Amino acid sequence: MMTRRLLMVFSAVAALLSPAAQAQTYPERVIKIVVPQGPGGPTDLLARVTAQRLQTVLGQNVIIENRGGAGGAIATKAVAGADPDGYTLLLGNTSTLTIIPALSRNAGYDPEKAFAPVAKLVETSQLLLVHPSVPAKNIGELVAYAKANPNKLSFASAGVGNILHLAGEMLKARAGIDMVHVPYNSGAETVTAVLSGNVPMTFVGTNGIAPLIAEGRVRALAATSPHRLAEFPTVPTMIESGYPDFVVHAFFGLVAPAGTPAAIVAKLNSAIEGGLASPEMQKVFAGVGGEAAPGSPADFTQSIAAERAKWGAVGKAAGVTLD
Repeated sequence: MMTRRLLMVFSAVAALLSPAAQAQTYPERVIKIVVPQGPGGPTDLLARVTAQRLQTVLGQNVIIENRGGAGGAIATKAVAGADPDGYTLLLGNTSTLTIIPALSRNAGYDPEKAFAPVAKLVETSQLLLVHPSVPAKNIGELVAYAKANPNKLSFASAGVGNILHLAGEMLKARAGIDMVHVPYNSGAETVTAVLSGNVPMTFVGTNGIAPLIAEGRVRALAATSPHRLAEFPTVPTMIESGYPDFVVHAFFGLVAPAGTPAAIVAKLNSAIEGGLASPEMQKVFAGVGGEAAPGSPADFTQSIAAERAKWGAVGKAAGVTLD
């Protein structure tokens, strides 16, 4: 009889500690979202509106921890090694979850093994901008000019291995043209370089670009989105310009350490997905020039794998490494 009672007690304890039981009571304490950049940037803003959403839905405090360094790899590696209990999350992005591990042998983490993707939040597209002095009104004319003037055309980016750099390398490969890469420290610096005429072209995010185009200070030849952007209806896509599958998206999304119970991941995903259309989140998305990217954890997992493979191939073909 005593043995039977002990077995019943042990069974009850085991049930309470099961992943399903954990998800039912989750969260019981403060959740932390680690941001792999300093405060004030796009990733930080997205983390804060996400934290507010989770806090409202889950009824538990959510704090932000900014931890910059090594392009975001330090924070990403730290979260990869955190307890898989749903209380430490990462607001990752294209760089930390796809480009760095694809182009660096020393990233210190494998995103496909280290993380349980929770939800993609937003995707941002880019525009190919040229200085007005460039004798091209569309991509076809730009490619013709580049072929007629080898290595005369250069393009600016926000640094070696940045997605804007890789977009330029992808254009070089797809179009069969030579261009010189000129790296800067930020997207804002690349725009300044093109405005001044120091560099004739760049791929850049859409945020804040519309007035410059309207004033004729730069010319937008194409968008890297799969469809025309609502803010730039007259700008054709790279696909429309003759380059199938030329889509460049920077994404931001929430991931948890690998091994986090699927029920907890699902609970977090549900809380976020329900708020992607809210005015608060839409305002932040618009502020970073992005569109909501709803989907399941499985969708996000597939997206990370596909983007890593794509940029790994582009980087390898161009000889780009981050080591």
